[in-house]
Amino acid sequence: MKPAEEVARPLTPLERWYWICDQISPLNVIGHVRVRGRLPEEVLGQGLDALQARHPLLRAAIRAEADGSRPHFVPVAGRPIPLRTVAVPEGEETGEPRWQRELNEREFSEPVDWATGPLVRAVAISRGEVHDLIITVPHCVADGTTVLSLLRQWLHLAARCQTGEAGGGEVHEPARALPGPEGLLPPEYRGLKGAVKVAAQLLADQSAARRLKPSRLEPSRSVPFPQRTTRLIHHELDGPGVDSLAQACKRERTTVHGLLAAAMVTAVAEDAGTGPGHLTIGSPITFREALEPAVTDDELGTYVATVPSVVAYRPEQSLWPMARTISRDLARRRNRGEHLTAIATMGFVAPRTVAKSDRFLRFMEDKGPITLCLSNLGRFDFPDRIGPWQVSDAEFVTGLSVNAYFVATVNTSHDRLAWNFTHVDQAVPRDRAARLADASVEAVLASLT
Repeated sequence: MKPAEEVARPLTPLERWYWICDQISPLNVIGHVRVRGRLPEEVLGQGLDALQARHPLLRAAIRAEADGSRPHFVPVAGRPIPLRTVAVPEGEETGEPRWQRELNEREFSEPVDWATGPLVRAVAISRGEVHDLIITVPHCVADGTTVLSLLRQWLHLAARCQTGEAGGGEVHEPARALPGPEGLLPPEYRGLKGAVKVAAQLLADQSAARRLKPSRLEPSRSVPFPQRTTRLIHHELDGPGVDSLAQACKRERTTVHGLLAAAMVTAVAEDAGTGPGHLTIGSPITFREALEPAVTDDELGTYVATVPSVVAYRPEQSLWPMARTISRDLARRRNRGEHLTAIATMGFVAPRTVAKSDRFLRFMEDKGPITLCLSNLGRFDFPDRIGPWQVSDAEFVTGLSVNAYFVATVNTSHDRLAWNFTHVDQAVPRDRAARLADASVEAVLASLT
């Protein structure tokens, strides 16, 4: 077995941008899964130790100069992944599920301690033999795929620890220490060729904006960047609903993502009371498979890029034409490599430090096209049983920091579609966010009938 590698390198422009955002207002990506069965805290801790031994980025911290410049990853020893346990009394009655309350009260608002490491923390919420496990990782080293994969690996390793197959700090299948997303881009997106692609894409986006004059989801009130906090509204579709959704989208020659995005655009436009016009919604696209070499789902990192779709909204129109338009637009953008160009662009526009970020933040606040987003992983393979445990309800959510106002994250696992909406509190107040989320779900369900 090869020895475990360590990561010691500068943050790339994309990683640095997310790290800067996290310092202004926490930018965490969070995974959740439910486990049934006897699950001792000691076994969970051993599984986390094995998980940390596998991944170099889970044995690292971020250090920088005194002015915040030149951030870089450094290996740190003797810093195990912190595990917080919450015991819920059997008789406790609460309107909001405890795992959702933990996210709203702590996991969104508390940054991961990147200065000392490790770049991850975990929570186990137990009520008898029902356990909600949570993994929280800063966005500079994680995306939705990352946190779901970490949960899956954690349970597999914990099961091996319980049966005596792992333990004692032994490393199983150590992961590579990768150079960062920009360092793995195909050659045509680097150097002079990459600069030409970036310039062409920026000009095309500006031309489209002048021609279509799309509107955005606007905040109800202005909230200073450091005061922004994320809140969660959870929705889901069960097995029959998921099957009906997939069949309807196939029949209408579109994608699930297209339909969900069309529903969100419609909900925002109707809530704002606007008439016919164009509205922008962002769609993060994974690019793990496009890198050289390709990055697997079990490897850590931030490997998504958000591209905007400008959608024509027409009152009283069915969602299906809009869904087909969004699906075709995303396919064209992916085929043209616009998501990879977006990553290359960060090398030209990303600020160097928090102190130098205000101009870029103000531009994104006033002119940025993506205040509304839908991040859809599609089907994510998460076993129904791992070791002695029954497993269900795997899902991911994302904090917003300074990047957007209203975002939905979607994945289908365990014959269930999790549709989680997050919003910047006060900028999109709870009643408005709930109204938008409910209207989005209701529009989809109405389309299926």
